[in-house]
Amino acid sequence: MTLLHETPRTHFEASSFAPQPAEHRGLARDEVRLLVATPDGLSHGRFRDLPDHLRAGDVLVVNTSATVAAQVDAEVRSGAAAGPAVLHVAHRLDDAEVVVELRTAPDAARAVLDASPGDEVRVGDVRLVLRSPWPGDASSPTGTGNRLWRAAVRGDLDRQLAWNGRPIAYGYLDRRYPLADYQTVFGIRPGSAEMASAGRPFTEALVTRLVTSGVQVAPVTLHTGVSSQEAGEAPGPEWFEVPPSSARTINQAREDGGRVVAVGTTATRAVESSVLGRHVVASRGWTSRVVTPAHPPRVVDGLVTGWHDPMASHLLLVEAVAGEHLTQAAYDAAVAGDYLWHEFGDSALLLRR
Repeated sequence: MTLLHETPRTHFEASSFAPQPAEHRGLARDEVRLLVATPDGLSHGRFRDLPDHLRAGDVLVVNTSATVAAQVDAEVRSGAAAGPAVLHVAHRLDDAEVVVELRTAPDAARAVLDASPGDEVRVGDVRLVLRSPWPGDASSPTGTGNRLWRAAVRGDLDRQLAWNGRPIAYGYLDRRYPLADYQTVFGIRPGSAEMASAGRPFTEALVTRLVTSGVQVAPVTLHTGVSSQEAGEAPGPEWFEVPPSSARTINQAREDGGRVVAVGTTATRAVESSVLGRHVVASRGWTSRVVTPAHPPRVVDGLVTGWHDPMASHLLLVEAVAGEHLTQAAYDAAVAGDYLWHEFGDSALLLRR
């Protein structure tokens, strides 16, 4: 794995985790709580209040990636890690190779870190052979922290995932939920191993209200990998696309004085991977761009986001967009107000202007 040279400066203790989707807590998706943080202060409301905090001419950048079933029970057949495991399929590189993560059975609570090149993993009748660490950082040898592997595939992995796969989930949920609960209203291009969760509270009705009030929507795509549960680990390469129409919309909004508000860290990463000089350009491919205070955004100046753990690399991106002081104030208020964390939790809108 690749380690960040920065750590978040925002200090807090994570609040309560959301153990289930909003609908299973008796709420509509857009009824989760929304904390709004701007240089003028903080306010609390519901996500459906979002149009009240944006202006005509602003542009929302949204991720059109849809979540796929990327978690499946497996068995490691060789090496020190032999035994039952949970397999996460992070990326498809081509028809014969994928990027995978091994986690402990039965609830994927911890990464398996003692696998070795050549180890065999079985998923039903499919055979995977671990080849090398992904993305190839030799500074973290196997057994001291490597999570992600490039693996060769022998057999129809897609069929096994269709039959037996499920959405990636971790131990803080109260039970397993169907793939439909992991989709956003924007998700039309399957490919994300984990949900681009900042977009989850949006509904068709809310998007209609935003557009009719003059807020523009610029779709981009970034297929998410698997998030790190380990402190200080940078996000790995992810596939993205920014189409020409969205590049034009963002550039025109900036010229006209509008704010570019990314829905989530994924949309932020896609846009910031497409900046050339002072403008966004149409582009696609694998990005290694990591947005941090030391490598700040050049286009995005607002963020719709969920709540991230204290040492997560996502928090560095939030600090880079909103600034350390505004981020700290927002997290202090979220902890004091018992906001809910993680993919089914509450939301924030952070605007630096």
